Amino acid sequence: MTNELAKAEMAALLEEVQEQLRTVAKVQQERAQLVGSASARGKRVTVFVNADGTVIETRFGPGIEDLSYAEIAKAITEAAQAAAVDVARKGQQLMAPLHDRRARLPKLSDLIEDMPDFASQIPQPPRASTAPPGAAERQARAAGPDDGSTAMQFSNVEAYDHDGATDRGVTDSSW
Repeated sequence: MTNELAKAEMAALLEEVQEQLRTVAKVQQERAQLVGSASARGKRVTVFVNADGTVIETRFGPGIEDLSYAEIAKAITEAAQAAAVDVARKGQQLMAPLHDRRARLPKLSDLIEDMPDFASQIPQPPRASTAPPGAAERQARAAGPDDGSTAMQFSNVEAYDHDGATDRGVTDSSW
C-alpha cells in the first residue's frame, strides 16, 4: 500500500511539474510582448523599451525645441531608466503566479533526506549602476566591496617554467 501511495504522489508531482512547464512557456510568450514606457520633461521626451529593457522607440513631443541638447540627453536617459523600471514591474507581475505555483512544489531538500537547500545559498546579484560612465559611483563599484575582503592568494605553490619545459608525456624515461 505504501508503494501505491508513493506512486500516486510521484504521479501528482510529475503532473504538477508538467503544468508548471506549460505555464512557463505561456508566460515566456506573454513576456516577449511586454513594453514599458516613461516620459520626462513634461512629456517632451517619451521612451519605449521591450521586455529586456532595450529602447525600441523614442518620441519627442511639443516644446522639445525649448530644451538644450544637454537637457534632451538627460531627459532621454531619465525616461529610458524609468521605462526599464516600468517593464521590470510588469514582468514581475506577470511572473507572480508562476512564483506562487513554484513555491507550492516540494524542494529537493524536502524529497531527499539530508539534502541541503541550495536555493537559499544562491548569491543575489548586485543591482546594476545607473550612473553614467566615469561617475564616482561607478568607479567605486568597480573597485569592489569595501568589506575588507581581498583576492585569494596562495603561498604553497611551486614555480613551473612553461617555456622551458619539454612535454614528453608517457614516453618520459623518468617513469
